Amino acid sequence: MTVEVDLIVVGTGSAAQSVAFPCREAGWSVMVVDSDPFGGTCQLRGCDPKKVLVGVSELIDWGRRMQGNGLSAPAPALSWPDMARFKRTFTDGVPAAMDQRFKEAGVLTVHGRARFVGPTSLRVGDDTYAGRHVVIAAGARHAPLGIPGEEHLTTSSGFLALEALPRRVAFVGGGYIAFEFAHIAARAGVEVTVLHRGTRPLEGFDPDLVAQLLEGTRGLGVDVRLGTSVGAVEERGDGRVVHAGTATGEVEVGADLVVHAAGRVPEVDDLDLGAAGVERGEKGGVAVNEYLQSVSNPAVYAAGDAVSSGGLPLTPVAGMQGRTVAANLLDGNTRTPDYLGIPTVVFTTPPLARVGLDEATARAQGLGFRAHHEDTSGWYSSRRIGLTHTGFKTLVEDGTERVLGAHLLGPHAEETINIFALAIRKGLNASDLKDMVFAYPSSASDIGYML
Repeated sequence: MTVEVDLIVVGTGSAAQSVAFPCREAGWSVMVVDSDPFGGTCQLRGCDPKKVLVGVSELIDWGRRMQGNGLSAPAPALSWPDMARFKRTFTDGVPAAMDQRFKEAGVLTVHGRARFVGPTSLRVGDDTYAGRHVVIAAGARHAPLGIPGEEHLTTSSGFLALEALPRRVAFVGGGYIAFEFAHIAARAGVEVTVLHRGTRPLEGFDPDLVAQLLEGTRGLGVDVRLGTSVGAVEERGDGRVVHAGTATGEVEVGADLVVHAAGRVPEVDDLDLGAAGVERGEKGGVAVNEYLQSVSNPAVYAAGDAVSSGGLPLTPVAGMQGRTVAANLLDGNTRTPDYLGIPTVVFTTPPLARVGLDEATARAQGLGFRAHHEDTSGWYSSRRIGLTHTGFKTLVEDGTERVLGAHLLGPHAEETINIFALAIRKGLNASDLKDMVFAYPSSASDIGYML
């Protein structure tokens, strides 16, 4: 059977939704297809369930920090089964609700693995679907490591689905996933090891603030090992043994669970892009032009993690790209994505956030600027809640006073960074922010002292 539609969207996450619904509202016949439960990574296996766990972990940490500072009850303890049950109240109903939302909008929903059989035709099971256009918004998967015993690794999705935590957990990689989950697990009383092959973790963030966060992470009891390259994972008895190399030789790390936290790649390998004449870019995703249109097949567009180049692999970016693609499909190629001033956050406790340029990039661009960097652990906003590893760094351009970048580690950094993002995106300068009268005391009221 062959079904013809105006638009086929591969995926059902934020990018896919941002394309499918506007095109359907414009009168197009639209189909979505996904081999995973409908809803995408963020709602089901990423941002949303992770933040639920982070919220409980923060509460546990706050309670422990305030012991003797006005809180005299026994320090709270984290119950993983209860927290996992609470998390499921946010995720369990999503696939059915999303499927129903698509159907109510008049979107054809197809469950299964799709692969191209022509420039705009895909096969799912025994059926073929032909569209005037195809949008690839299939998301990302964990990067293959190519090491012996890789099958013994658990993914971040597997970690989030755990009903109980083992005694020892090791994370392979030193990025967002490793640090966020390590903070949660450590506060649940787990013995945590992070193995990172680079000389510093969280490489996209300011090195001075990362150093502070690293100190705080180790203070939790997390064993963070840098310059440690994982070469194999072995199943031994009821546990796992990670074999890794360091500058001084080989080491073994025992764990009951080993989690892959070493990066993600576009999930497009099994789409058979070659059958559609769709070229891939250097990062493995769809090679696109400035309109997010395939450079080799003009009937195909891509958005979100499936794009080989573009902004940060974040849900808000995927949504913005999806809206851009929808506009270009409906009105012709008139819109390009704007990646200026998009913040990103590591949801540790406290959170680490950044937006705009770091010092190395600003220098490479030949910009003249002043950098203001302080340890804020002695500031009221940190002392009030017992946080001992906080700080900031801001970059302001000489002459224009334009805010070039902001880097925050501290309470409510995930919220305060949005004010700096607005300044960068809308061209506000340091004086505009310093002259603002903020509610006090609040995290945002510290902004004037950061510039």
